[in-house]
Amino acid sequence: MSEAVSRTEKAVGVEVTTSAFKSVCLDAGGNLISSFAATMIRGDDTAPQLVSFIKELLVKYGDFDRLGITIPGLINRDTRRVAFSAAFPEHQEVDLLDELEKVTKLKILIENDANAAAYGEYLLGAGRGSRSMFYVTLGAGVGGAFIFDGKIWHGASGFAGEFGYLAIDEEGTRLEDVASGTNIIRRTRSRFHQDSTSSLKGMPEAEITVADVVREAREGDDFAHLMLERTGRYVGTAIAGVINLLNVEKIVVGGEVMQAEDVVLPAITERARQLSFKPSFQTTQVVVGELGANATATGVALLSKTLQ
Repeated sequence: MSEAVSRTEKAVGVEVTTSAFKSVCLDAGGNLISSFAATMIRGDDTAPQLVSFIKELLVKYGDFDRLGITIPGLINRDTRRVAFSAAFPEHQEVDLLDELEKVTKLKILIENDANAAAYGEYLLGAGRGSRSMFYVTLGAGVGGAFIFDGKIWHGASGFAGEFGYLAIDEEGTRLEDVASGTNIIRRTRSRFHQDSTSSLKGMPEAEITVADVVREAREGDDFAHLMLERTGRYVGTAIAGVINLLNVEKIVVGGEVMQAEDVVLPAITERARQLSFKPSFQTTQVVVGELGANATATGVALLSKTLQ
């Protein structure tokens, strides 16, 4: 890393996932200087592991004075505490931010992971140049976030953008129930024995992952293609509601599932077109995110620069 980048110019962001800590270090212009990740030990308390990771970053990236951290959960804007996290329910019981600031002596910003990824895409990725944007992430879960006039729209208490909770049929099925990574695998396994020609049949059923489905779809497997195409249609149904209600300028879709963008994006776009008010659809761009796996950490690193 260049010694010319001062501690105040550096922007450092950490994404906390269910299996790892992922980080980026950006220069004053938002360019990636370095990245680093470490495995999380599930079952152990997250906070001490996160403190150790931050201390390691101070060595790897050199001195910095502020830090952004994302959590897969809802952040209460008034208390700056985790209000809900299905992945880390223990975070709801403690003031994680206060604990981290006391130990590390850094100024720390904590944000929802989808909000952070949206901000990164808005400033440096596929959302550049837009005034209004909705971001969708399709990964282990389904998340969403709004950007209006350069700012994340958090809602009254910080809980806006819970895209995965939108109902997509008359039975009340939520988008998360069919389009999250876990549920893509569930749907794949439920039909697993109906297509003996699929290359997925050569794998142990219990070991199939989203990455496997994405890979096989990209390599021409019809069954994997069908699973992801249907996922795209589910997402497009929910996106049509966003288009009809808000007429946003851009909708950016990111996350692991979009590595099969040539399968998923056309399905999303066509279903959204079918269900949207035509003038609104025609003035909304639906595009794939550009920042990939670094979107979340990049976004929260940029947000950390707003700390006073």
